Amino acid sequence: MTSALDGVRVVELASDQGAFAGRLLAGLGADVVLVEPPGGHPARRYEPFVDDDPGVERSLWWWHYQAGKRGVVLDLDSQGDADRLRELITAADVVLEGEAPGTLAARGLDWPDLHPSNERLIWASITAFGRDNPRTHEQFTDLTVLAGGGPVWMCGYDDHSIPPVRGGGNQGYQTACIWAVMSVLAALWWREETGRGQLLDLSMHAAANVTTESGSYEWLVARATVQRQTGRHASVHPTQVTRTLGTDGHEIHTGFPPRSSRDFETLLDWLDDVGARDEYEATFWLEMGIERGGVQMSEITNDVEATEIFFAAREALNLIASKMTAYEFFIGAQERRLACGIIYSPEEVLTDPHFVARGFPTKIEHEDLGRAFTYPGAPFHMPASPFVANRRAPHLGEHQADVLGPGQSADARPTGHETPVPPMPQ
Repeated sequence: MTSALDGVRVVELASDQGAFAGRLLAGLGADVVLVEPPGGHPARRYEPFVDDDPGVERSLWWWHYQAGKRGVVLDLDSQGDADRLRELITAADVVLEGEAPGTLAARGLDWPDLHPSNERLIWASITAFGRDNPRTHEQFTDLTVLAGGGPVWMCGYDDHSIPPVRGGGNQGYQTACIWAVMSVLAALWWREETGRGQLLDLSMHAAANVTTESGSYEWLVARATVQRQTGRHASVHPTQVTRTLGTDGHEIHTGFPPRSSRDFETLLDWLDDVGARDEYEATFWLEMGIERGGVQMSEITNDVEATEIFFAAREALNLIASKMTAYEFFIGAQERRLACGIIYSPEEVLTDPHFVARGFPTKIEHEDLGRAFTYPGAPFHMPASPFVANRRAPHLGEHQADVLGPGQSADARPTGHETPVPPMPQ
C-alpha cells in the first residue's frame, strides 16, 4: 500500500513548536529532511535520556518528535550552507519552519525570497501570533501559548481554590502542529488542482483559542465566562460529575450521557443485564426519554423534564459502573455504542487491547544500541495508507551526504555556533 504523502519532500527547520508536524508528515509518507544548526538543535539535550545517560543521540524527547525523518546540519550564517538550503528548498514540496519572524528574511531565505524559484512550494510557518501581528515579536513558551489562548483557564478542578492546570505534553505546540498538518494537506490538494503553492501563516495562539470550543464563544457572544470542571467541559453553569469508580477502584469517565430513544432503550437493557433495574428508582425518566424521542443538549437546564431525563441517564451509568470493574464498564459501554472512557495512565494506554490492535504502540529499532524501543504511533488509523514513521530519529548530520551530495560530511560542519545545553521547556 502507498502512503498518503509518498514522493512529497518536506524541508523542516528544526524547532520545538513544529517538530510534531514534521513527525506526522513523515508518518504520512513524506520524506522529511530535518535541518539542524551546528552542534544540533537544543532538544537533543532535553531529558529524559535512555538509561539515564545524557547525550545528543539519547534524548527520549528528541527520539519521539524526530522519528521517521532524515537529518542534515547547516550553518545558516555561512553563505555556503545558506546556498545549500536554497537548493534544498528549490527542489522541495513543503517547507516547515518555526523561526522568529524576520530571522529568515534577514538571510534572504524566507518565503518571498524562495517562492519565485519554486511556484509549487508550500510554506508552513508556525509562530506564536502569526507573521504580521502587533504581538508578533513577543517571547513565548508552550505554557504562555496555552494560557493566552484560553485552554489553561478551562482545565482543572471543580475546587477553584486550586489553580488552573496546564495540559501536559506540549499541547500548545502540538495543537498548532495538528492545524499545520491539516493546512499542508489542504494546500497539497489545492496544488493538484492549480499547480500553485502558498504561504500558510499559522498562529499558535489562534490554534489554542479555537480548541476552547464554546469557551471563547460564550464570552464573545454572551459575555459569559465558563468555569473549569473536573474531567468535563468548562461551562457557565456547573454540570454533573462524570467520574466514578469501578469495583476494582479504577476511575471511569462515564462520558456523554445517552440522549436518543435508542440510547435510553440500551441503558434500560443494560440495567436488566446487570440485575439493577429494580434497584434503580428513576427508570421512569429513561422511559419518558424514549417516549419523547430523546432530548437535545439545547434543552438541558431550560426544560425541567429534559434535564431530569439527562441526569437520570448519568446516574444509571454510575449505578452500572458500580457493579463491575472499570474495564468491564468501558468495554460494555463501547459495545452498546455509548460514549465513555476509562482513565488510563500512559503505560496503560500502551497495553490496552484496542490500541494494540490499532498498532498504536510501535516498535522502532535502534541498531546503534542493539535493541528496539516502544513508541507511541499514529494518532489515527488509515488502513489504505498506513503510518510509516518507523525509523529512529536521525543522528546529528547522519544524512548529510545522502541529501546534500558526496563530500558533505557532518564531521566537517562548523561548530563555532553551538547552542549551550538548555533546560527542557516548561
